[in-house]
Amino acid sequence: MRRWRLVLGGGDADGTGCALPGADAQMDAALAAVYDQDGREGQSRREGGLGASAPRVARWLGDIRTYFPSTVVQVMQKDAIERLNLTRLLLEPEMLEAVEPDVHLVGTLLALNRVMPAQARESARAVVRKVVQELERRLADRTRAAVTGALDRSARTHRPRRVADIDWDRTIRANLKNYLPERNTVVPSRLVGYARRQRSVQREVVLCIDQSGSMAASVVYSSVFGAVLASMRSLKTSLVVFDTAVVDLTEQLHDPVELLFGTQLGGGTDINRAIAYSQSLITRPADSIFVLISDLYEGGVREEMLRRVAAMTQAGVQVIVLLALSDEGAPFYDHENAAALAAMGVPAFACTPDAFPDLMAAAVERRDIARWAERHAGA
Repeated sequence: MRRWRLVLGGGDADGTGCALPGADAQMDAALAAVYDQDGREGQSRREGGLGASAPRVARWLGDIRTYFPSTVVQVMQKDAIERLNLTRLLLEPEMLEAVEPDVHLVGTLLALNRVMPAQARESARAVVRKVVQELERRLADRTRAAVTGALDRSARTHRPRRVADIDWDRTIRANLKNYLPERNTVVPSRLVGYARRQRSVQREVVLCIDQSGSMAASVVYSSVFGAVLASMRSLKTSLVVFDTAVVDLTEQLHDPVELLFGTQLGGGTDINRAIAYSQSLITRPADSIFVLISDLYEGGVREEMLRRVAAMTQAGVQVIVLLALSDEGAPFYDHENAAALAAMGVPAFACTPDAFPDLMAAAVERRDIARWAERHAGA
């Protein structure tokens, strides 16, 4: 009866007498916005429609990703563009004025990417570019400072060449046995300092991003962070996105806008295949950081996925699993897989964009990520 009610659309003529609560009512409204606009005689009409309201369009696009599988979402988006002339609305300046460009709007535009005509895609690029530039202004300097500082701190020497290179805290602690009470001083027989900054690659970083519909915000933030990390010569950064296929977007890291338009939100998920490809990018396991960003719903071979993660950690790779890289906290995720990863010492947690620079610094210094997560991240 619930399904018939959703098909028939309600009203006095549907004959079901079935009321829709909560999420079902929202699903019904999303369907009505597109498929109840014909107004043919003899048919009941649900209240709906998107009209010419840009905020309503953006909200509707978010709703259909929430309530329908990705294959249905693709059909509904295409139907909405054709039936309601959303292409015209996307091209109108009023839309950009009515909707504050943000990460969620970028996710919406990227979801529409495959069905947008060329002119609408150019307008979408302008919105995406504005959001990306704002995120870079907000996050780039902090990320570079945190990671550079961590790289410097992680490089130690017992022969610092300059006084400025001496780590006085560690030097004093290393020489407490040489304390002279009569002089109230410590004689530093062994110095501990920072090594000179190396110009060569010190760490390999692989960002592996699930591009299913629920991960839209994470894809946006990850692309921006990937571009920032790629700009640092001391890091070799790779970025991989996946659904059931795996796409290496490392060559687009210089332009996060182009990178984002290379993603395709939606589709299935094969984490095992993505990890297998990422393993092939790692040449120095002990100096590598692998960041998997996924809700962990595996459509591939689960046991093989877990074996690959275990092999990476045993080889010395610093493995980090983020359920989300966004401000909303952890989405729905596979608790069984998260627990299995935690059991092998790889905690799965959500991380906000503001905390990500410090997370990368902790990874560079090989600090305990589980303890870091307890202090900073929302599980």
